[in-house]
Amino acid sequence: MRVLIADDEPLARERLRDLLAEQPGIELVAEAGDGREALHACAQHHPDLVLLDIAMPGIDGLETARHLAAFEPRPAVVFCTAYDAHALSAFEAAAIDYLVKPVRPERLAAALDRARTFAAGRTTNGSGTEGATTPDQRRTHLCARLRGSLRLIPIEDVHYLQAEEKYVVVHHARGEDLIEESLKSLEEEFGDRFVRIHRNCLVARHEIVELKRAPDGHVQAVLRHGDHPLEVSRRCVAHLRETVKHL
Repeated sequence: MRVLIADDEPLARERLRDLLAEQPGIELVAEAGDGREALHACAQHHPDLVLLDIAMPGIDGLETARHLAAFEPRPAVVFCTAYDAHALSAFEAAAIDYLVKPVRPERLAAALDRARTFAAGRTTNGSGTEGATTPDQRRTHLCARLRGSLRLIPIEDVHYLQAEEKYVVVHHARGEDLIEESLKSLEEEFGDRFVRIHRNCLVARHEIVELKRAPDGHVQAVLRHGDHPLEVSRRCVAHLRETVKHL
C-alpha cells in the first residue's frame, strides 16, 4: 500500500515514518509539510493512503481532505492530530480514521487495515463536494488538475465560473482553468460569494459593476475584470437587479 505523510512538524513525520517501517506491505511514496505540498504530491504519486495532520499553515488538513475527495482514484485519508476536538469535522471530510498524537503502533495498524479495506472497495464518487457546507467547511481554493499536477486557485481571485459540458471554466486573476465540479455544487458551497446570472454561469458579487441592456434587448452584466459583458438570463434578471442594489 502506497502511503503519503503530510505534517508540518518534522518530528511528527519522522515518528510516522518509523512506525510505518515496522508495518508489512507499506511503501512510503512522499512526505509533505503542508496541504499545498500534499495535494501536489498526491497528484504526482497517487497514494492509496494519506496520513494527514489537521493544523497546518495555509491549506489545512480538513480542506486538503475535501480536495482529495475529488481525486481519481480517491486516496483513503487518516487524520493524525494532537487534538481530538476535530473528530466530527474529520469524519465530515470523509476520513476513514482519526488518530491522536502520539500515534500508537496498534492504532496505526488498525487504521492501515481500514485503508486496505477502503482501497479494495473504493469507487470514484465525483467531486466529493456535493451538499451544503457551513462557513468553516468552505474551501479557500479550487483545485484544477493539469496533466499529473494541479493548480490551486484562491477563491478570492475567481472572477466568474462558467459551465462547459462536463467541466467548469474558472476565470480568475491569472487566466483560465478547467475543474471537474458541477456549477450547482459550487453555488451551494460559495453562494455567499457568487451569484447566478445564467443557468451556466456564476459571477463573483464584487466583480459586478453594472447591468446594461444590449442592442438586441438582452440584459448583460459588466464585470470589473471582464473582457466583455456576460449575458444574464431572463430568469435571473430580477434577482440580480436586487443583488446589485445591495453591492
